[in-house]
Amino acid sequence: MPHPYQPHYKPNQLICGTGTIAIVSGWTVKEAIAKHLQPQDYAVIGQLYSPTRGISVLVRNLLLNPQVHHLIIVDATREDRNAGSGRCLADFFAQGVRPGQTDTGRDCWLINSSVVGYLDAELPLEAIAQLREAITCYRVEDIKSALHLVEKIAQQPSPPPWGSPQSFPESRVESALKPGRRYGHRIEGRTIAETWVKLIHRIRRTGTLRNTQHDSQWQELINLMAIVTDEPPDLYFPDPNYLPVSRDFVADYMGQIQDDARSKDGVKYTYGQRLRSWFGVDQIQQVIQQLSDNPDSARAVMSLWDAQQDGQSNGSPPCLNHIWTRLVDGELSLTATFRSNDMFGAWVANAMGLRALQQHLKQHIECRNNGLKLRLGPLITVSESAHIYDDCWENADTLIEQQYPRLLKDRNFADPSGSFTLLVSGGEIVVEHLSPGSGEPVGCYVGKTARRLYQQIAADCPALETEHALYLGTELQKAELSLKLDLNYQQDKPILTPKI
Repeated sequence: MPHPYQPHYKPNQLICGTGTIAIVSGWTVKEAIAKHLQPQDYAVIGQLYSPTRGISVLVRNLLLNPQVHHLIIVDATREDRNAGSGRCLADFFAQGVRPGQTDTGRDCWLINSSVVGYLDAELPLEAIAQLREAITCYRVEDIKSALHLVEKIAQQPSPPPWGSPQSFPESRVESALKPGRRYGHRIEGRTIAETWVKLIHRIRRTGTLRNTQHDSQWQELINLMAIVTDEPPDLYFPDPNYLPVSRDFVADYMGQIQDDARSKDGVKYTYGQRLRSWFGVDQIQQVIQQLSDNPDSARAVMSLWDAQQDGQSNGSPPCLNHIWTRLVDGELSLTATFRSNDMFGAWVANAMGLRALQQHLKQHIECRNNGLKLRLGPLITVSESAHIYDDCWENADTLIEQQYPRLLKDRNFADPSGSFTLLVSGGEIVVEHLSPGSGEPVGCYVGKTARRLYQQIAADCPALETEHALYLGTELQKAELSLKLDLNYQQDKPILTPKI
């Protein structure tokens, strides 16, 4: 008698059938496998993007469905193999687990694999061992091999379920929200690593909690602009590396942005394919030619959104939609717009791949136009939906706890709005506004109260950095007290000495 697969975890992300075979791919889309099969041929088909975030969910669902006797892992593409989730899952069935801790310090079952992967500590070791014993695991490198295995297994008699459905409790990570703006945010950092920590901090502190179409929650900010000013040409990786990617992973990911790709079953597109050939034109080469011939052009645009198919509800449209480059005073900037952006799991790789594209454009524009000597300007990303999935909240909080205080100690106090000098003279507070860098006077404010002065300054300088504005408020209040109490006032000094 057929047993319909009954997933409790992330059911909307799975294609369910009535067979005894589970088929798992990485980034290869599950529909590319399902279209060759009938529902009675498989129990479930799904995608496993991450070994640290996904294997425990997969195991929980398999424990609930003991009619599954076979697991086929499809590592069909470079993206599948680069993610490492298929290899880690195969190692789980071959080599098991051991007690350990996640990178956030939480107890877990650590998979015995060269690829880091976890199971929740709430899963009993006896249940894990029973699952590993009951299910036969296969790993193949293309869809054709997977289909051949399904056909071969189908010729065998269907065994009864190997046990009863089992369900176990799971821990939840909550979010402590603070009030904040939902729309329009700006964050700047010197490196991608520094900027990423600031982005994660902002979203975790003020992001709106929302349900997603992926059977989960996320915290979201809308229209989050990140500006990276000084990422080095060879890319900066902290030591020890707290980023969610390695240098090897990024080197491979760069090709997904810059290189064309042949159409392949299971892969709908890569960013490189969209940029190089999707619309019948090499947009990267077009931008190089455009800025070489006309450095003042504002038309150096690359588009990845295909209106004919990407608006369909059953599609899988690109998250990166638009790239715009600009040459200003010998500096090449690049702005990339994402309609949807996983800020914890994907933004760092996105940013590093785009920085490599920015360097590629700079080098080829200089080669094409020998008269141009360019500097690499800022990388700017605009994430229209900037979010962190709930299964990353614990890691995000650990990142903030460990890295954000270091950024505060090492922060740059320079404000693009300039600086201010304060003195008390002639019975009034005099505030002079100086330009950044050269320190030339650009404004002067005179008054007797801190309130009146900060209102004037706020109206004239609405883009003041938050910490600078708070500092200025304290100095204005000190100056007002000095004036009222007839005390000496010196900027950045305590007001303790009476006038003589």
